[in-house]
This record gives sequence, structure tokens and C-alpha cells, in this order.
Amino acid sequence: MIYLKIQKRTSQLLSKGNITDKPSQYVDMILFVLIILNIGAVCLESVKHIGNKYEEAFNTFEFFSVVIFSIEYLLRVWSAPARNDLGDSTNFIKRTKYIFSFTGLIDFLAIIPSILPYFFGGLDLRWLRVLRLLRLLKISNYSSALEDFFSAIKADWRSFSAALYLMVIALFLSSALMYIAEHDSQPEKFSSIPETMWWGLITLTTVGYGDVSPVTPLGKIIGAFTAIMGVCTVALLTGIVASAFANQRAQKAAILEAEINQALSDGVISDDEAKKIEKLRKELNLSPEHSKSLIDILSEKK
Repeated sequence: MIYLKIQKRTSQLLSKGNITDKPSQYVDMILFVLIILNIGAVCLESVKHIGNKYEEAFNTFEFFSVVIFSIEYLLRVWSAPARNDLGDSTNFIKRTKYIFSFTGLIDFLAIIPSILPYFFGGLDLRWLRVLRLLRLLKISNYSSALEDFFSAIKADWRSFSAALYLMVIALFLSSALMYIAEHDSQPEKFSSIPETMWWGLITLTTVGYGDVSPVTPLGKIIGAFTAIMGVCTVALLTGIVASAFANQRAQKAAILEAEINQALSDGVISDDEAKKIEKLRKELNLSPEHSKSLIDILSEKK
């Protein structure tokens, strides 16, 4: 019984903290600061004179960070059976679900780059440094931004894929036409359709680096139409993602509102109902203030 309590408490401490659980919030803050310091250290270490001068300090900090992240990862694996969001299954299945989940893989990748050199001494340290930057994704343990982004795209995938399809068509057509118009004048820059796609992509995305540009009258006309098409497709994609985000948040609010309405059907929210509402609020990643305002508004209507 004590073992299960410790396991559950460990899971709570490592999960995203809530306003009523101060220790969990402190753990989140410590790990969040450590992640940010790691990103800063990796960036500064790549500056040659800083990396050479403080090499020992960087190595000590890296060792300390890997130890902390390793302990965190092992504790997350151990406490996975106490997590309700992993479904009702055996301890082994729950641990496996966490290990192969997005956050589980990121937690593993946060420590493996620093362990690999001990087994494979000849690895390129520059690649390992880049892999250590994946620790930035560990923030997804405390923020649902990435999850919300992919969920929004998944929910409106038909519209999103249609917009991508239009962009791909525009890319191929503009690249092919520009190759025909500019190949003779600039054979080194527009040597083939695949090479021309670099120009097409940066023009369609409205970046326009300027390293490749048309010089012929026909090429400039094609470039102008490509730029206009780029504005349209990018605006379309942006609108679809923004709309999907808004719809997703509205759906979450509607689900929470329905739960609160059901709890208020007898005019009073009991302790069990309040716990159920709070649990749902956390799962939907809505703020406590949002939940409180909904309860106040719906209580007045009753």
C-alpha cells in the first residue's frame, strides 16, 4: 500500500503541476530551469573561445544534468503504472506505453547523446551537441503546445492537406516554368527543375532570400505570379491552423461546460463532482480560472 502511494505521489510530482500542489510546481520549475540552462550551455559551448575557456565547467554541468535527467526518466518509467492517462492495463503495458510515447522518447533522447561517447568514442561531437538540443522538447512535459498543434492539424486534416496539395502544385508549376524561362540566361542557377525548386520554395513561402532571382521579362512575370500564389497559399494554411486551434479550444470548453452543467443539475457541486471537474480540466489543459468562471456563470443561471 505504501509502495503504491509513493508511486502515485512520484507520478504526481513529475506530472504537470497544478495550483493546489506546490511541491509538484517546484519540481516543474526546477526541471524547466535546468532544461533552459542546458540549451544555453549547448549554444555557448559551440562558441570556440567560450567552449575552450570553460570546458571543465561545461562538462561538470553536463554530467550533473544527465544524472538528473536520467533519474527523472527512470522515475517516470517506474511511476507510469500510477498514471490514469495511460489507460487500464498491466504495469508492463503502461510502462511500455510511456517509453514509446512522444514524451517518453524525448526524455530518452535527452540523456542518450551524453551516454553514447562512453560506448562509441569516435562519434562526431557536433552531432551529439545538436542532439542535446532536443532537450528543449522536454518542455512538452509541462506544455501541451506541440500536442495541441498536431491535434489541431489532425482534426482539420482534410482542409490542411488540400492547402498543401495546392502549394505542391504551385511549386512544381512555377519551378518548371521558371526553368524554361531562365535556364538559357542563368544556367548555373536554374540548371534543372529540381534546382529551380529552391527558388520556387523560398518565393512561395514569401521568404525570398534573393540569392536566386529571374532576370528575363518572362521570368519576372512568372516570379510575380509565384509570389502572389505564395501569399495566398501561406495565408490559407495559416488560417486553417488558426481556425483548427480555435475550434479545438472551443470544443474543450464545451466539454468542460457540459460536465459542470451536469454537476449543477441538483444545484450543488459535491466534493466528488468537483474532483471530477478538476480532473477533466487538467486533461483538457484548461486554466483553473476558466473552470472557476464557468462554474460562477452557470451557477448564476441556475
